Amino acid sequence: MPPTYADADLAHARALRERGLADPAALRLLRELCTGIGARPAGSPADAQAQAWARAALGQLGLEGVRAEEFALRVWQRGPAAARLLAQDMSRPLTIAALGNSVATAAGGIDAEVAWYPDLAALRADTTEPGRSRAHGRIVFIDQRTERTRDGRGYGAAVGARINGPVEAARRGALALAIRSIGTSGTSGIDGIGGSGATASATTGAAAAAPVAHTGATRYDLSVPRIPAFAVSVRDAELIAAQQAAGRPLRLQFTLEARSGVDARSANVIAEWRGTDLAHEVVLIGAHLDSWDVGQGAQDNGAGVAIVSAAAGVIAAAGRRARRTIRVVLFGNEENGFDGALDYGNRHKDEPHQLVAESDFGAGRLYAFTSRVASAALPLAAQVAQVLAPLGLAHPEGGRNAGSPGPDAALLMRRHRWPALALAQDGSRYFDVHHTADDTLERLDAGALPQNVAAWAAMAWLAAQAPVSFGPPAL
Repeated sequence: MPPTYADADLAHARALRERGLADPAALRLLRELCTGIGARPAGSPADAQAQAWARAALGQLGLEGVRAEEFALRVWQRGPAAARLLAQDMSRPLTIAALGNSVATAAGGIDAEVAWYPDLAALRADTTEPGRSRAHGRIVFIDQRTERTRDGRGYGAAVGARINGPVEAARRGALALAIRSIGTSGTSGIDGIGGSGATASATTGAAAAAPVAHTGATRYDLSVPRIPAFAVSVRDAELIAAQQAAGRPLRLQFTLEARSGVDARSANVIAEWRGTDLAHEVVLIGAHLDSWDVGQGAQDNGAGVAIVSAAAGVIAAAGRRARRTIRVVLFGNEENGFDGALDYGNRHKDEPHQLVAESDFGAGRLYAFTSRVASAALPLAAQVAQVLAPLGLAHPEGGRNAGSPGPDAALLMRRHRWPALALAQDGSRYFDVHHTADDTLERLDAGALPQNVAAWAAMAWLAAQAPVSFGPPAL
C-alpha cells in the first residue's frame, strides 16, 4: 500500500498555507535587506552586515539554533570601466559592465577592430588555427540574444556566451571579449517587473529607462591567455548589430580595472525549527544571501531570502513541530563560486537530508510544483501537490519527477544524492533586471510574495512530517 499523510497532517499544512497568505513578514524582510544594506557581494563589509541582519531576523521569527558557519574564499573586485564604439564618423560611449572574474586591461586600455559573431556557436565554428581566425588581434563581440521565457530557458540557452566566451575568443587570438548582455532588458516596450495581477511596489513605466548592462560570472582556462571581458547593454548591442549589418567597420576602445584572488571570508547563515522523533533528518529550504555589487540584489536574491525565512517563521508561529528538523540555509557566494553550498555539503554530508529546495528566481508568482524523489515517495509528492493546487500550482505530467530545486540546492542534490522538491516561479520579467543596477526594491512587484510564502510553508512542513524518506532521488 502506498504511503500516505494522516488527515491531521494535511489539515495542518492547509492551515499553514492560509497563514502564509496572510503573513506580512516577507515584504518587511525584503525592505530591510534591500534598503538597509543593498548590494552585498561575497566577502565585502556589506556581506558581513547582511549576515548579522539575517541572524537577528531569523531569531526574531522564532527559529532556533541561529548561527553563521564561516568559510574562507577568494573574491573578485570590480573597478572602473568605460568603452566607446567607433564607426566611420560616429563615436559613442557604451553602457558596459565588466564580467565577474574579468582581468583588467593594461593602463592605456585596448583599442581594436571588432570581430562580430551572432552567437557563441558561430565563434566556436571559427578556426583556431593560429592567425587565421577573424578573432585574431581583434575584440570579439558575441551578439547572443536572450529569449524571454517564463521558466528561464532563454537564459540557459544564452548564458554560455558569458561563461565560455573569453576562453573561446582567447583560443582564436582575440585581445578581449564583449558580449550582448545576457538579459531581456530593452527587448520590449516595458522593461519593468510586473504581471500576474499583482500590485507593483513602484514605478513600472520603464520604456524610457536608461540602458543597463548585465554582469555575471565568467570563467578562464589557464591553457589560454586570460583576456578582459565585459557586457554591453541590450540597446547598445542593437546599435552594434545595426552597424555590422550595414557593413561598417567597427572599433572598440575600452578600459577595465579589476582585482582577482582577494582573500576574504563569508558565511552560510542557518536557523532551524527542530523536529521530534526524526530531528536528526533535515528538510533544507534555502536562498542565497549574497548579490552582485550592482543594484540592491532585490530579485537576486533578496526575494528568495525573504520568502524562505518568512515561510519558516509561519511554521514556527503555528507552534506544531514536524518529525524532522526544518533548516533555513542562506548560502554565501552563490553568485561567483558556490562556496557556501560547497562548504555546507562538506560540513553536513553525513546528515540525512529529506529535502533540499531553494528559492532563487525573484518574486514571481509560482505556477508549478515538481519533485526529484525516490519512486516510493511519489504518492506523497502528489498529496503535497494537492495542498498547493489552490494556490494555482500545477503538477505537470511531463517532468513531474525531474524538478530542479535551485542552484545551490541542485549542486547539493547531485553531489550528495539528496532528494529535492521544486516550486517554479514565473520569470518572464526576471532577466530584465538580473545582475544589473536596476535590481532594486522599487523595480520589484511584491504582489506574489504571500503566495510564495504560503507554498513554501506548506511544502516544507509536509516534507518534514512525511511517513517515509523522500530519497534517494531519481537522478
